[in-house]
Amino acid sequence: MGKIVVVGLGPGDIESLTLGAIRKIEDENRNYLRTEMHPTVEYLKDNNIDYESYDYIYESAETMESVYDNITEDLLKKVKEYNIINYFVPGNPLMAEKSVSILVELSNKGEIDLEIIPGMSFIDPIVLALGHDPTSGFKIIDGLDFNEQTLDINCDTLLVQVYNRQIASDTKIKLSEVYGDDYKVTVIRSAGIETEEIVKEVNVYELDRLEFIDHLTSIYIPKVDKTTNKVYDINNLLNIMGILRSEDGCLWDIKQTHESLREYVIEEAYEVVDAIDRDDIGSLIEELGDLLLQVVFHSQIAKEEGYFNIMDVTTGISNKLIYRHPHVFNDKIVNDDKEAIGSWNDMKDKEKNIKSYTERLESVAKSLPSLTKSFKVQKRAADVGFDWDNVDDALLKVKEELQELLEVYKGDDMGTKEEELGDLLFAIVNVSRFLDISPEVALNKTINKFISRFKFIEEESNKKGIDLKEMTLKQMDELWEQAKKQKK
Repeated sequence: MGKIVVVGLGPGDIESLTLGAIRKIEDENRNYLRTEMHPTVEYLKDNNIDYESYDYIYESAETMESVYDNITEDLLKKVKEYNIINYFVPGNPLMAEKSVSILVELSNKGEIDLEIIPGMSFIDPIVLALGHDPTSGFKIIDGLDFNEQTLDINCDTLLVQVYNRQIASDTKIKLSEVYGDDYKVTVIRSAGIETEEIVKEVNVYELDRLEFIDHLTSIYIPKVDKTTNKVYDINNLLNIMGILRSEDGCLWDIKQTHESLREYVIEEAYEVVDAIDRDDIGSLIEELGDLLLQVVFHSQIAKEEGYFNIMDVTTGISNKLIYRHPHVFNDKIVNDDKEAIGSWNDMKDKEKNIKSYTERLESVAKSLPSLTKSFKVQKRAADVGFDWDNVDDALLKVKEELQELLEVYKGDDMGTKEEELGDLLFAIVNVSRFLDISPEVALNKTINKFISRFKFIEEESNKKGIDLKEMTLKQMDELWEQAKKQKK
């Protein structure tokens, strides 16, 4: 089995090379460098040390992942040919070195013999340049892998490997979304190299305007100051909710239970829908926050009672999404959105152990508004073929149910009238399903339209100095028609 000796070249200053690294540089093994773009390489040149660099792979590869795969693939070929080789990487081999991570995995599988000679991490001179103690809370994110990482506003963050201005530009956009354009960050280049080190505090929006950014650049993002908070995350919200429910918190919040909050969940959900219907983005932000508060509120109560916490909630929904999307997270194939929703329903039935078509209908939530519940029940019945052929047939059913209501509405049998009215409403919901229109949304829009036109009638009557109660139905109807024309 061949052996690869991975050697850390330190952060850049030749004085930071370890004795172990120097010994390996000067031995007779063949030397391979992940990149020649590192100040310490001057030591190899000055001492006439032969080496080969993998910089050419960066130029030809389509993605960074393929860069690391290609490097390790070539290293495996070289170690088979020469039995033992040296592989040099910047900094510490176990710090932000993807190619080394791949080699470690291969070593754990017994495919290669691996020796790692550590070097001084690039973190050390950066910490020195910042004058910051990382033990107070410090998160390191690889700039080349930013999409896979999560920013945490409650701890200091160091973004490393900000190789060029393009990465700086992408970073600027991501940081701006969380911290804002004017948030102060510190850019560090060539930390620890006395003649080249730059430490500069800038606003987020300035990041891609810095001409000195190169492969030795990192960005320090300080945690948000709690005394001047302008941005909060889910952890802040959880902490606030915990304070409100504590002994020194709000008396109203302390008294609440799952049952007492039930009506607010429904109310906040409808206010979200209302904001969407009004296309009011500002209100949507606010109402989604109110709805999220309900989730946090219930989770806090359950945590205090020892039943579950917010992590159980987020874990549950994450597992559900992954399980019900085998066509995304597994190898199942769907051809369109209808097959996708069909796959979702199949996985849902399996998950809930639903074994009959009737159980699918019965599993629709009992507390849903009747229009929505009707829509869902009909849709599930339609999934097995119990449905009209087209919307025209559904409309004929509406006429039939209307006729049956007309035949009984003057009678004294309230039970029969209620039944026939329910049948008519159910038939109308069927039409909305064929038209792919939510009956709840449609009815809500009509309600809002009614209120708007009623407002017009009242305003016009006030202009004429007439109270609405004193107007005839004919007068109000004329104003109603005016309201319709004004809208058009």
